[in-house]
Amino acid sequence: MGTDPSGTKGNITDRSSREWCAEALTRLNAGRPESALDAARRAADLDPSAEWAYRLISLAHERLGRDADALPAAELAAELAGGSWSARLRLAAVLRRVPGRWQEAVRHATMAGRYAPEEPDPAVLLGDLALLRGDHAQAEQSYRAALAADPGHPQARVNLGLTLLRWDRPRPHHDPAWPVDPRETGRARRALEVWARQIRLAVALATVGVGLCALFLDWGAQAQFGGFAVLALLVPLTVRQARRVGVWSYVPGMFGRDPWLGAAVVSAVVSVLAFAAWLLLGAMPALPPTFDPVWAGLAGIVVLGWPALAAVRALAETWRGRPLRALSEFARAEIARAGAAERTMGRNVRVTLWIMLARTWSVLVPLVGGALAVEPGTAVAALLVPYPMLRGYLRARDGGSRGGDRWLLAATGLVVLCAVACAAGGASGSAWAWRTGTGALGAAVLLFVARAALTWWRGRPGPWRSSLLMCDLPMGSAPSVALDTEVRQTFSYARSIVLAYGDSLGPRVAGAVASVTSSGELRLIAETEAWEAIEADPRVAVFAADPLQRRFWVEVRGIALADSDVLRVTPKQVLVGEFPGRHQRR
Repeated sequence: MGTDPSGTKGNITDRSSREWCAEALTRLNAGRPESALDAARRAADLDPSAEWAYRLISLAHERLGRDADALPAAELAAELAGGSWSARLRLAAVLRRVPGRWQEAVRHATMAGRYAPEEPDPAVLLGDLALLRGDHAQAEQSYRAALAADPGHPQARVNLGLTLLRWDRPRPHHDPAWPVDPRETGRARRALEVWARQIRLAVALATVGVGLCALFLDWGAQAQFGGFAVLALLVPLTVRQARRVGVWSYVPGMFGRDPWLGAAVVSAVVSVLAFAAWLLLGAMPALPPTFDPVWAGLAGIVVLGWPALAAVRALAETWRGRPLRALSEFARAEIARAGAAERTMGRNVRVTLWIMLARTWSVLVPLVGGALAVEPGTAVAALLVPYPMLRGYLRARDGGSRGGDRWLLAATGLVVLCAVACAAGGASGSAWAWRTGTGALGAAVLLFVARAALTWWRGRPGPWRSSLLMCDLPMGSAPSVALDTEVRQTFSYARSIVLAYGDSLGPRVAGAVASVTSSGELRLIAETEAWEAIEADPRVAVFAADPLQRRFWVEVRGIALADSDVLRVTPKQVLVGEFPGRHQRR
């Protein structure tokens, strides 16, 4: 007698392979992947044909961050049980992290859904694959198909909410289907971003410096010479960063997938051209007065182009997606089924509420400004602006997300105060009401800046879209279906075996010859017509009766795949029973 690492007493050496697999799954669910890996390896040593053990080995490696070690075990599991939807799902989950094998991951996930259309996990994985590529329409379709099978699936609910928010992965420039290593495109993006940032900063500072020297120090000629020197210094800077972009053939695709990266590069090029034109116009000896606005506009492009692009991006990110519908999906997730999904959902709910707060603020600013400039009475409409935000709070509360963000609550209170005060000012003409409203609007901005600075300092996710997190729960750990001794005996001694399958005309049956392998697969020899139908729909049922126990029958439902001259049937469900006796025939 002994005690295993899980603390369960018992004779460890007497455990079967399936018992070790069950123990490994228990340890995985308890958050102990190292211990689970040891148990799964024991199961594989006891029964090398047990595909469940290899799936658990792959899953343990994945939980430990060893994707390279997780792949061989997943491939072996799919080879041992080609008709197992869990094995195909596990392999697809691993392949999506391997560069150049994305299409294989999609193919195996599709096969898993074909083998088990009643299961939600294959559709969830297909939705994840589409979401990671930015195909939000396909992702939404897959998640809704999964929720039709399991309305409370936490991963489907959380990721459907991200789909409705039009979430992008942290590296939107890279297409996971590209055969190139994402680290290569990541280095290329970093080089392009650094180049654009350095170029825009250099020409902006040079513009300000040249202008100050010419206006206040009367160093016009020297300042212009310094400006041209800055242009010359940009050449080696550009060459150095260009050498770091080793995948130029993928750069156009990177710009297409991440428009803001392309906008940053284009704005840097425009800034350089505007700076050069500004210097040339300033060097002209007699510039007509009509060119003064052009000269000032070029300087404005160089100096203010970067902040303007940042403001446009912030506004576009704020108004992207449907946060109210996303909050509804978050609220409907059955969090009790997955603790990791609960943490992910809570974080996404808080970020979504910050997005709705930013939307409300962005509407109040032009509304209040327009009311002050044109007609103060129109400020009464400000009372309606916070309504969607308050609806979002109610939906988050209904979903059980009560772990409040005090900064968020305070900022929300300030925005609501602004709406009420400005509406009161517009209706009554009170100056103090206007001051209170505009002050609350400005205080909300300061609160957001303080919250962002605090999260940056502490290294925590901030109140912005990039903090949204995808739910990624482990997949492919479902137990395999085992054939006990009675079932094996039935197929070994059965005088006749019936294979049931379906074709375009409906259900069909055919006689077959069967045997059972040590791993629990059925090997069938059947007629050619059955093979052709099974290629279109691999779901079959195999029926046999035990001649030694004349009233005992077995039905094995599973997936049939062609292998050389036999059909390999991987069991999904086993039904056993007895025929009625003579006294039961009436």
